[in-house]
Amino acid sequence: MEKQRKSCVKFYIRKKGMIKALIKRRIAMKCALIGCGRISTNHVKAIINNNLELIAVCDIVPEHMEKVLKEHSLQDNQNIRRYTDYKKLLKENQLDLVGIATESGLHAEIAISCIEHGTHVIIEKPMAMSIEDANRIIKISEARHIKVSACHQNRFNIAVQEMRKAVESGRFGKLSHGSVHVRWNRGVDYYRQAPWRGTWAQDGGALMNQCIHGIDLLRWMLGDDIEEVYGVTRQQFHHYLEAEDIGMAVVKFKNGAVATIEGTTNVYPHNLEETLYLFGENGTVKLGGKSTNNIDVWDFADESDLDDKNKGLKEETSNVYGNGHTSLYADMIEAIENDRKPYVDAYAGKNALELVLAIYRSQKEGKPVKFPLKDFASVDMTGEF
Repeated sequence: MEKQRKSCVKFYIRKKGMIKALIKRRIAMKCALIGCGRISTNHVKAIINNNLELIAVCDIVPEHMEKVLKEHSLQDNQNIRRYTDYKKLLKENQLDLVGIATESGLHAEIAISCIEHGTHVIIEKPMAMSIEDANRIIKISEARHIKVSACHQNRFNIAVQEMRKAVESGRFGKLSHGSVHVRWNRGVDYYRQAPWRGTWAQDGGALMNQCIHGIDLLRWMLGDDIEEVYGVTRQQFHHYLEAEDIGMAVVKFKNGAVATIEGTTNVYPHNLEETLYLFGENGTVKLGGKSTNNIDVWDFADESDLDDKNKGLKEETSNVYGNGHTSLYADMIEAIENDRKPYVDAYAGKNALELVLAIYRSQKEGKPVKFPLKDFASVDMTGEF
């Protein structure tokens, strides 16, 4: 694990609080982006930073393609082909890598099409909307020897990497508990931008959309193997949606650790924080900021002068999605070149999805849910609120 962790960060150095790519390629891989909505600018930035050759973009709304290309001064590049049909894009182009950033309900369908065309994929979160589809992606990609990376880019935050290194080196000692708090704001204007938001078929609620990154980090840090979860969700203010705007849960891990989850879009009047706490017999760490990009607390029994760099660490970001997309793309490129698993692979994507769906199922059934979770999908929550 430590060897793999180092492989994902060796591309980068710290410089004035920012991440600078140090990537040199002999031949640029050919890539495409399917979906040009809100998150797409981070994908295009990552493509540019990694010297990939962007040969095609796709969105059912042509204006979305032009907007994101213009944002990166690519609007006049006639070598970038525009498509409104992703199947036509795949048929007409030879690609090494595709980034998928559509509405969540289409992630699995598009990913499987890319895999069947022999193209490696980076899938925005959540990887799928059902356990069945997540399993299909894993099964088909492994059968065809295709790389799949789930886009949980916050794993590459400097603060997160430092916490992970402390976990892997045993500095916490026995882990006691942890918690994640995603306290954000999303109003009616956000949901009107895209009618699929807040629907069970295409999006899910606050836990699935806004909070899944923090949920991914919590599960990853506490050992992945879960015994059971008890969750409660509500729709307090966003009555024009199908899904929840607040979710809370208690998670029991097989290693004895326990954890709590709080995820909401009900914070007035704007995003407050995304924090991750980890408590062990010999250490306490709190990651904070808008997207777990800062270290607010760093205390260990075996502290040395080398820890001073982490106390008060702040990684500046241009938006709430952070800087991790560039690192995630870099890791995926190396995974393809060296025929290894991506740092954030399809199993990681399924793990985050499974925990969210288990919380949903617990809400639906009114009782704790045992792991592993089988045969559950976001649409099984239809009519809950």
